[in-house]
Amino acid sequence: MTLFPTQPNMPPQPAMPRPVMPAVGQPPAPTPTLGADDTQRARALANTIRARFTQTLVGQDNLRESLIVTLVAGGHILIESVPGLAKTTAAQTLATCVSGTFKRVQCTPDLMPSDLTGTQVFDFATQKFTTQIGPIHANFVLLDEINRSNAKTQSAMLEAMAEGSTTIGGQRIQLPKPFMVIATENPIEEEGTFNLPEAQMDRFMMKAVMTYPSADEEARMLAMLTRRGSDMIGPDTITGDRISVTDVDFLRRAARRVHVSDAIMRYAVDIAATSRGAGSRPIKGLSSLVRLGASPRATIALTRIGQANALLSGRDYVVPEDIKAFAHEVLRHRIILTFEALADGVVSDQIVDKIVETVPVP
Repeated sequence: MTLFPTQPNMPPQPAMPRPVMPAVGQPPAPTPTLGADDTQRARALANTIRARFTQTLVGQDNLRESLIVTLVAGGHILIESVPGLAKTTAAQTLATCVSGTFKRVQCTPDLMPSDLTGTQVFDFATQKFTTQIGPIHANFVLLDEINRSNAKTQSAMLEAMAEGSTTIGGQRIQLPKPFMVIATENPIEEEGTFNLPEAQMDRFMMKAVMTYPSADEEARMLAMLTRRGSDMIGPDTITGDRISVTDVDFLRRAARRVHVSDAIMRYAVDIAATSRGAGSRPIKGLSSLVRLGASPRATIALTRIGQANALLSGRDYVVPEDIKAFAHEVLRHRIILTFEALADGVVSDQIVDKIVETVPVP
């Protein structure tokens, strides 16, 4: 089926104090460039994480790289697959790679916001309310089967993901840094589930879709489990070096210093605009397939992911391949299809394929 038919220098003033902020109308100070030592350290830290993944996952290289890049870019990730493809194992592995705090929340329809964020408890001894924080106050939070939680609880998750804080009894509490949400969902189970609203889907920087492993990968998985002697994943079952929370902070700050040229920025904008029916080369017939295109937050995500991927590749500048490498993960959950497209069996990845093919590469 066919889907588509210089400003002048000011004189010095030694008698005046040096301003902390630039004057109005003047450009901000340039971001310091990355050195060779920074890129080498970033690649070494990424290899440390990959080494731990080899002890828990067989295959699933795309998922592993998506998790690492999202961590470096400072975003959240949604993982979708049928049951039994190691979504939870992948999330736990990433959390154990970093010497930070990790909490897992099994989402159910009766899960309340206070079960996630925390609540206030009255202390009869002091005759005062004390705040007990919930499991979302951790560096890494795994929300298992997020689409099984009700809308009220999902709104509490949205505040944490968007603002980096929670509100308990009118008190605003900042979440620890780094903070990353790894959510999972099953696409085939519909009873007892609540679809995530578009606003919350947009807060996930990437959406990874896992597929079945090959026969060879499945056999290697059984061999690994037999040698290990345990099917459970825990801090004691994974050996090797770990990175610290300080290392994660370094990776995120270094990624923001990766140079992004004007041409790359326009390329990211063009991709997002094309999904909305605009762009430099609008796709004919797109409006009959796409009800809602990617928001400007997708443009930001493409740029941040591009910077992170460039850093982990040992470069201090972004190339178009960094943007294209994760275009599907960034866009697939931000493109809402029409009812006609869904009835014809069209999936968002096909739309992304056409967008990447159509938009000219700088």
